[in-house]
Amino acid sequence: MRVSVIGGSTVDEETYESARTLGNRLADRGHTVLCGGLTGVMEATARGVAERGGSTIGILPGADREAANPYVDTVIATGLGNARNVLIALNGDAVVAVDGGPGTLSEIGHALDFGKPIAGLNTHDLPGIEHVETPEEAVQYVETTVEMD
Repeated sequence: MRVSVIGGSTVDEETYESARTLGNRLADRGHTVLCGGLTGVMEATARGVAERGGSTIGILPGADREAANPYVDTVIATGLGNARNVLIALNGDAVVAVDGGPGTLSEIGHALDFGKPIAGLNTHDLPGIEHVETPEEAVQYVETTVEMD
């Protein structure tokens, strides 16, 4: 399955490590990870996926593919700015939100509009998000929910 991982572009060490572990777990389970391809949660998750030999797709806001973090396998430059958030939400079978600010909130809104299951790790408190405590619980939630659809 494809899992979109969204979250803050500037994060503390604990959040970075949580996102990295999430990437490890998603790769271990054979999932392809989509993200915004830049820094923070996006980089940490892509790094975790890369460490386990998994596959990542980074959907960038700008037109320069070189702007992607070094852990992204497939880079898609859009030139769309934050409008690319729609593409990130749409192209995952499920979403995991880690931390985040207004950009993450935008992606959550789009994911809700598309009816995507969303697991949240220390993120916005909104109806429609299944708040979980660990990366493992996030992976379990999205797998269980997508299988039920």
